[in-house]
Amino acid sequence: MANIIGAIASSHTPTIGFALDANKQHDAIWAPIFKAYEPVQQWLAAKQPDVLLMIFNDHVTSFFFDHYSAFALGIGNEYRAADEGGGARDLPPIAGHAGLAQHLGQSLMADEFDMSFFQDKPLDHGCFSPLSIMWPHGGDGWPGSIVPLQVGVLQFPVPSGRRCYKLGQALRRAIESYPEDLDVAIVATGGLSHQVHGERAGFNSTEWDSRFLDLFEADPEALLDLTHADFARLGGWESAEVVMWMIMRGAMAARIDCLHREYYLPSMTGIAVTIYENAAASDPALHGRAIERHREHIAHQTAGAAELPGTYPFTLETSTRAYRINKYLHQLIRPEFRSRFVAAPDATYDEAGLTDDERRMITARDWQGLIRYGVIFFLLEKLGAAVGVSNLHIYAAMRGETLEQFQKTRNTQALYSVGGTARDADWNQPPR
Repeated sequence: MANIIGAIASSHTPTIGFALDANKQHDAIWAPIFKAYEPVQQWLAAKQPDVLLMIFNDHVTSFFFDHYSAFALGIGNEYRAADEGGGARDLPPIAGHAGLAQHLGQSLMADEFDMSFFQDKPLDHGCFSPLSIMWPHGGDGWPGSIVPLQVGVLQFPVPSGRRCYKLGQALRRAIESYPEDLDVAIVATGGLSHQVHGERAGFNSTEWDSRFLDLFEADPEALLDLTHADFARLGGWESAEVVMWMIMRGAMAARIDCLHREYYLPSMTGIAVTIYENAAASDPALHGRAIERHREHIAHQTAGAAELPGTYPFTLETSTRAYRINKYLHQLIRPEFRSRFVAAPDATYDEAGLTDDERRMITARDWQGLIRYGVIFFLLEKLGAAVGVSNLHIYAAMRGETLEQFQKTRNTQALYSVGGTARDADWNQPPR
């Protein structure tokens, strides 16, 4: 099973990434940052975790206000550095551990955390600023993979510290119930005291930062009733990011050992970095039984679904595995792409890098094959609308029947489509 080997808490100010990229290691102003992260580098090198669970917030880079979620879990296979306005940092992409991420998603939903899930999004300095100074990277990539958890803390209302702490407790159950042997380190980012907007911009409180770090280690419960207004008063409005630290703290044991703690305030943000390990191991027998119960809990809602004939649930695993072809078909909602697809589909196949099998199934309108491959039905009906095939034709084909055979099982002979021009279509014509 997966094992939490320890945790790191770190500020994620872009200052860190800037100092690294500009080779400021020997500059008197910047050197304390590098010195503070040396023990983290050494701890990671000694522990060699397989996966880092990166808890961070995006800064209106990849997550905009057209759809803003409280908790968004990355379930993809790879993540790259985002362009935040001046060009992306020169960092290699890092692998995502899709299997662990999918398991975490299933477990958190079973524990009634309404997660959102993302793939194919670049990650900004909230993730890569601390990650790049902690883990070596270069031509050979990174030492391991990540699972990113993005927390929406910019557009209020946002999750409370207590809700984040409970999420951490759920994450611990989720990680430890993953059946593969993995060593996982949890990295919480954000804070400490800072405010970057308005007339109060530049506010800091080293006194509060020190007190917060003390309570975080020894008495986290004392922090859980603080409101966002409390955090703003004590540490500046943007210091509310520290609720993300409570996710990590909830995933750790009640008693933890602090192996390293450093603090530096060079300009706008109180930069803190710490390392924690659990103070005591749990009883193996009791722990094992708890894990089995939790695995049953995760599987409860879909137990028996696999035995339903002709049923293909669209799961997180399916979404990741078949992401490319689903993304391709989703473009059919755009008139420009739809016109190009109808006129010259091969060119659009090339642009998307579709495999020979994927091209064949789309070209042949192999509705049954596409469903089995992992295409969600609601993109098949978009494909049907684009090429003039009714929903009923698709339903019949998936059952291996002609339209006439299928309609005999219906109460009416109605034909329809999701297409906006469906009223002008002659659905009595056979599908092309």
